[in-house]
Amino acid sequence: MTFLQPFIFWALPLILLPVLIHFLNRMRHKPQPWAAMRFLISATRSSVSNTKLRQFLIMLFRVLALVMLLLFLARPLAGGWLGWALSPAPDAIIILLDRSASMETKIGPLTKREQALQLLSQAAKEFEESSHLVLIDSATRAPQEVAKAANLTQLSVTQPTDTAADIPAMLSAAFNWLIENRAGTAEIWIASDAQRSNWQPEDPRWKSIIAQISSLSQKVRVRLINLSQAPELDNAIALKELVRRQRADKSELQFVLDLQRNRNGSAPIPVTMNLDGAKSQSEISLEGQTLRWRNKVELGNRPSGGWGSFELPTDANSRDNTAYFVYGADLPLQASVISSSAPMARFLQYAAAGRMNQPADLILPADFTGANLTNRSLLIWQEALPTGDAAERLQNFAREGGVVIFFPPDKPDAQQFNGLSWGAVQEAEPQSNFRVLRWEEDEGPLAKSDEHFSLPLSQTTFQRRQAITGQKNILAAFEDGAAFLTRQSMGKGEIYFCTSLPSDNWSSLSDGPVLVPMLQRMMQSGARRLQQVSSIICGELSAVDQGKEWTSVDSTDHKNIRIQAGVYKSGDRLLAVNRPTSEDEPEILDQDETKKLFGDLPLQTFQEKRVETSALQGEVWRIFVFAMLFFLIGEAILILPSRPEEKKLTGREKPA
Repeated sequence: MTFLQPFIFWALPLILLPVLIHFLNRMRHKPQPWAAMRFLISATRSSVSNTKLRQFLIMLFRVLALVMLLLFLARPLAGGWLGWALSPAPDAIIILLDRSASMETKIGPLTKREQALQLLSQAAKEFEESSHLVLIDSATRAPQEVAKAANLTQLSVTQPTDTAADIPAMLSAAFNWLIENRAGTAEIWIASDAQRSNWQPEDPRWKSIIAQISSLSQKVRVRLINLSQAPELDNAIALKELVRRQRADKSELQFVLDLQRNRNGSAPIPVTMNLDGAKSQSEISLEGQTLRWRNKVELGNRPSGGWGSFELPTDANSRDNTAYFVYGADLPLQASVISSSAPMARFLQYAAAGRMNQPADLILPADFTGANLTNRSLLIWQEALPTGDAAERLQNFAREGGVVIFFPPDKPDAQQFNGLSWGAVQEAEPQSNFRVLRWEEDEGPLAKSDEHFSLPLSQTTFQRRQAITGQKNILAAFEDGAAFLTRQSMGKGEIYFCTSLPSDNWSSLSDGPVLVPMLQRMMQSGARRLQQVSSIICGELSAVDQGKEWTSVDSTDHKNIRIQAGVYKSGDRLLAVNRPTSEDEPEILDQDETKKLFGDLPLQTFQEKRVETSALQGEVWRIFVFAMLFFLIGEAILILPSRPEEKKLTGREKPA
């Protein structure tokens, strides 16, 4: 228990006043021998013991009332989130610190992360002599013992990052530490902003990890600091798509940005673009809270690659105000069609023609495993789904950044590729067609043109389609909800499934206004495979890249590529590192959901709404006020004069 005004305890000697007054009061009445009184002594001896007890209780209640008054004036702190005064010190305290990008949101003068560290360091100070303090941060998830609670704010593993948090994985690391170190009673303290994307409540790992912790022989309790309060104003920017395209003898960068803010408004947002060190600014009108903005910038005759960023003005969270990008050199792009049907392959070859209208190469399925794919950015597969070495080669192609699209084989195929397979071929009703009514127009292969015109997909007719089975991300759907085009990410690249063919007995895709731009955009996206530039999510650096030495390009300050967003260089390779877009998601896990996640584990939640570091413990002065009143009332009852006993009338006594 701690006190906000401990100097009050200098007045503790005042509790002796009731004792002194009691004895001084007794000295006022000195006994005087009187012969007539000797007859009354024997009558009063029987009540002496009761009188002494009564006087003792009166004195005790007065002393206790003064003690309660002093404790009240000292403003004691106890209970609250951790209930220090009521709980014995555990053998181990494992602190799980969320230091994801969203924790850098400011509430008042401090960020949520800074608030959490101040609260944790103050609370842990009470236990540093009796408990092992262990820190597990969200970026490294490596347990680290902390000797002094005050060191929490100074450690490198408590500083800000641009990564996301994985709360189930952090709990798993805490469980492993308890097992490996055979700790006794333990408490797990979690400091987080309760962002749903970080807690992942639907993840099946929750049940297993809570069951594991509950099965431990020692007692484990969980304490949660919930820092989910919303800031005053926070804008965020994220890069959704970036493609370099060749226009005549010049190049341009086409990009798609996602803008959002945490409050409705109509004020425009200034976006500063930094392209290889040259800055320009645009005012973006944002009605409401979200906007997907598509634009382009001229690169002129610049043949080489470069880097850049998009930046918003400073607000409540500086970590979500910048999106970084890199772009590669201008390279001739090529595609290959893998099919055993020459008529069908011909349409696809010309739709995916490269520069100078050179048709895409044709590869027979039997020759695919030995084919040269060195300069390819797009592979078009129109055949039964691959197996064995062919499937592995396609997967590696996509992981390297290339794009693979599958077209129907015109027959059911039970074989799966990345969880998807071809179902039955479906025919439209006579005198009727399948029609696509909705598709993604802001980004991807079916996005609007540079002039903001939609592709004529709704006017394209489909007489036949082949269903796709398996979990899929649908980019375009027919009016009955069936998929026309799906997309899956694999490594740095993408995999698409298109459910119809550019053939007269299948659809009007062979006319070109939809198929040609769709395949050309896929070919441009697959250029990532051929470039010495790439983009990753902060915290997801590959094992190969971790062994390289990276230097910051966008800043003269030293930056850590593992936990900080930015543009980095290693040799000739440029790498853009951005925070996870999940850190911009506003959904917060509510208290009831949180309790369900922890099952039968004892859980105490503290909803932080203040900045004061004393907030981990609640003021309990009311308890002492009521205790003081209780003792005063008890003392008042005890000093009331006793009622005189009425004489009982006997049969021989007559009333006067």
